[in-house]
Amino acid sequence: MLNMEDVAQYLVNWIKEKVSSAGAKGGVIGISGGVDSAVVAALTKRAFPDNSFGIIMPCHSNPDDTEYGLLVVKELGLDYEKVDLTASFDTMLKALNPTEKNNLMAIANIKPRLRMTTLYYFAALKNYLVVGTGNKSELLTGYFTKYGDGGVDIEPIGNLYKCQVYQLARYLNIPEPIIQRAPTAGLWDNQTDEEEMGITYRELDKYLCSRESSDRVAEIVDRLIAKSKHKRECPAVPDKEFPVNF
Repeated sequence: MLNMEDVAQYLVNWIKEKVSSAGAKGGVIGISGGVDSAVVAALTKRAFPDNSFGIIMPCHSNPDDTEYGLLVVKELGLDYEKVDLTASFDTMLKALNPTEKNNLMAIANIKPRLRMTTLYYFAALKNYLVVGTGNKSELLTGYFTKYGDGGVDIEPIGNLYKCQVYQLARYLNIPEPIIQRAPTAGLWDNQTDEEEMGITYRELDKYLCSRESSDRVAEIVDRLIAKSKHKRECPAVPDKEFPVNF
């Protein structure tokens, strides 16, 4: 049986070590109102009680996201700032003038990339690291935006499956309404992670951990892993070296 007290303490110490070794002073976290960001915010706050900063970044978002985000920062006593990126997104979209209006994902992925730009702005101001909120289930299947929520300095829960994140959330006393929310990236109206993937996190975690599942789940997960391989690697560089002429 996994001891969540030990897990929490290990991750708090890990965050401290990674931030310190980078010569930074603390961590900045994007607060989405979901369980992953709440858990990471709680861990970072424990690691750096006076040097943790949350950013709530609505962008044509469900107002509930902001309300849940405010609940997180209030419960944790976390310093935060709200940065509304709606106008920035609209300006970006106007400049791009997309002709393929049905390409929902290409447009939606602008949002997490704007959010990451915002997080790195505040991280640079404060000499903090950007603390990511991706869990192992998402990282293995590529369920994140490259250079968006995947473009971070450290991933404290990156080796915890989603089911383990929920267990840790309860140990950390994350408010129950946040734990009970349907996971969503907030990319478009009524979007949920499980509906987009076509499987539940329970089905995903069971297959990732034991390879036991229906053929349908196995086909979906294997396809997600293969398709997202490039997301988990550094940009490819040619192997061949060339002579240098001075």
